[in-house]
Amino acid sequence: MPKPQPAGTPARFRPRLTLRSLGRGDGLLGLAPGSRAGRLGPRGDQVTVVWVDWTYQTPQGQRWETAAPRSLLNSRPAASVQLDDQQLLQRDLIREAEARDQLWALDLIPLESKRLQWRDPKSGANVPEGMWTLAQEEFFSAFWLEQVPRLQAQGWAVEVLPGFAHRPLQPEAWTLKIDRLTLSKREGSWLLSLGVEVEGEALDLAPMIADLIKRDGRWLQHEELAEIEDDAIVVLHAPGGRRIEAPALTLKTIIGAMVDLLTDPKRADGPIPLSDWDATRLALLDIDSRTRWQISGDAGLRAMAKKLQAAGSPQPVAPPTGLGLSLRAYQLQGLAWLQYLREQGLAGILADDMGLGKTAQALAHVLLEKQAGRLDRPALAVLPTSLLFNWQAEAARIAPQLRVLLLQGPDRAQHFAHLHEFDLVLSTYPLLWRDITPLAAQPWHLLILDEAQTVKNASSRAARSVRKLNARHRLCLTGTPLENHLGELWAQFDFLMPGFLGDSRSFQRLWRKPIEVGGENLRAQLLAQRVRPFILRRRKEEVATELPALSTVTRRVQLYGAQRDLYESVRVAADKQVRRELAKHGFGAALMSVLDALLKLRQVCCDPWLVKGTAIAPGMERAKLELLGEMLPELVAEGRRVLVFSQFAEMLGLIEAELDRLDLPFLSLTGATPVSARGALVRRFQALEVPVMLVSLKAGGVGLNLTAADTVIHVDPWWNPAVEAQASARAHRIGQDKPVFVYKLVVAGSIEERMLDLQARKLKLAEGVLGSDAADAIKFTAQDLDLLLAPLA
Repeated sequence: MPKPQPAGTPARFRPRLTLRSLGRGDGLLGLAPGSRAGRLGPRGDQVTVVWVDWTYQTPQGQRWETAAPRSLLNSRPAASVQLDDQQLLQRDLIREAEARDQLWALDLIPLESKRLQWRDPKSGANVPEGMWTLAQEEFFSAFWLEQVPRLQAQGWAVEVLPGFAHRPLQPEAWTLKIDRLTLSKREGSWLLSLGVEVEGEALDLAPMIADLIKRDGRWLQHEELAEIEDDAIVVLHAPGGRRIEAPALTLKTIIGAMVDLLTDPKRADGPIPLSDWDATRLALLDIDSRTRWQISGDAGLRAMAKKLQAAGSPQPVAPPTGLGLSLRAYQLQGLAWLQYLREQGLAGILADDMGLGKTAQALAHVLLEKQAGRLDRPALAVLPTSLLFNWQAEAARIAPQLRVLLLQGPDRAQHFAHLHEFDLVLSTYPLLWRDITPLAAQPWHLLILDEAQTVKNASSRAARSVRKLNARHRLCLTGTPLENHLGELWAQFDFLMPGFLGDSRSFQRLWRKPIEVGGENLRAQLLAQRVRPFILRRRKEEVATELPALSTVTRRVQLYGAQRDLYESVRVAADKQVRRELAKHGFGAALMSVLDALLKLRQVCCDPWLVKGTAIAPGMERAKLELLGEMLPELVAEGRRVLVFSQFAEMLGLIEAELDRLDLPFLSLTGATPVSARGALVRRFQALEVPVMLVSLKAGGVGLNLTAADTVIHVDPWWNPAVEAQASARAHRIGQDKPVFVYKLVVAGSIEERMLDLQARKLKLAEGVLGSDAADAIKFTAQDLDLLLAPLA
């Protein structure tokens, strides 16, 4: 027989924590109300419980354990425990007291077993008594991450029973499954399933990432996202309360490619519907080479992704024979891009800067189609009225082989039966809706919209009409695809590729409002990446380096005397009117009143005589007209050729009277100028017959070649900087051999000067989507109105 141990044998003490999550799989229905209901939050069908025990082990391996005290009352234990007839175990009461203090610090709450409700009472028979839990089920995530490691460092044993939901799991695989559907492109032709495998189970990844974005707003902002280390571990909340540890780089990539879909409140659970145009998202997912996707399903969408990637670097093409000019290197690249879009059945926006020859590239494209035998139907170009004769002249010069028909004038109906006999038909936006019946009946090979921002209002007659035309291929030409807001970009793509950016309401919900109002620049970056394959945009400073310098000078004009008093009186009246309308109708309904008030202030800045219904005192100051009276004679005396732009035709009339007084010859091109006379006016100015040309911003701000000018004066600023840039580009474009100076006349401290800030913000929005600065796209606020109506500084 073994020799008996002496009484009071010391043993090693170690506190133990046991964790388990009980749920439906265990037969649990939930937690019943009890006396501690105020301390315990709702649990649903999952309850995580804890058992705490004091354990001892003798040098001979004998073990003894007891449940930790659940109350401070009557918790003075005996100093020793009888293990058997021959052995007495000496308890370490000092260490037990320390462990008890550590236990109280955990904020655990005793849980009576009768609080657990079971589907079958027998199911709870094997669950031991003496349970603890936390006030909220969700607290166990932090408990596992923070408290458990601390307890282990203090010498506690921690046991995790199967089913514990709050220990982070490691992804075993990332899965991507693509299924083809037979639906329209607007509804989605594919279903994408993003998944992650853990413990042999495939879980839907999309709702977990959507939950992450809700919990942590950093995932919506590009700069904050960049600060998260790629190797950082991010915890995803999986069904059943489980936690998955995922590398940040993988989540960054997924969110960067699909933030709009993952955050769409109207998206149903399950696979994500995609259209063909969403193939670019797959290309973005492939950027992360460290995430080894297990891809299955239909390969068609991946093939489309490769096709769209190739649009960025198409194979070179030779220019058509007989072209009336030598295309520059970037124009040859543009021609190759247009040919690639046609070859792949895609559409796009040629968005080169103003003056880089978009018309020439389009005409070369049409001529190449003719010479390749593909122009078995005519091409139709829809233009602003002011560009009709410019296109006709350019076609005759650049592509004389093309049979061109000009649809203009009261006798144009005689040509409708012969449209198919021509290679290129030219029409205008104002005439298109009138002629839509015969034009819609004619099948077209190519439909071109020049200055395509004209159809930015999708509900306008012109925009509705172009959607009725039947064309194999579609192309937009514009130097300003985005002028004021993202809805304009949507309108053009809805014409080019219906469904690409969703319908108007979904675009407003998923893109425009989050970017313009919410300031979500990660979403702006994704939008830029999505549209990039379909927009070719080159800047003058990048490709036309031989162009002379363009210098912009802001001339600040001081109002004084009676004109300054008039501005302040109009401002006070406008401010009262606007506030009254806003209080009565709200910002949206009061918009017309707001614009009318702002218009009057801008008119005072231009000239008091523009303000209708205002008594003008004899001899009242006219600051801008006086400045022009000084500038124009000096500029003409220096041999300069000057374009003077204003959006107010009445202002141009006042300038005409001043030029007559100064005996300075000039030409004038406004909306009242007959279309048939505009070409002659341009030729006279280009022939250096007249040194000054007055041009209304709307009638002559786009499409005209006025390279004889080396000076541009903007008499009054416009809300949109792109419109002013378009106008300045009438002079600063290919063919210009002299430096160009642009003067902007702005009344200091007035609404005009404050408009410059608004211009800069609109420009930032455009660059954020069309250029490389998507992370800086900013939002607009209703506080702009307070600034615009502030007193004259």
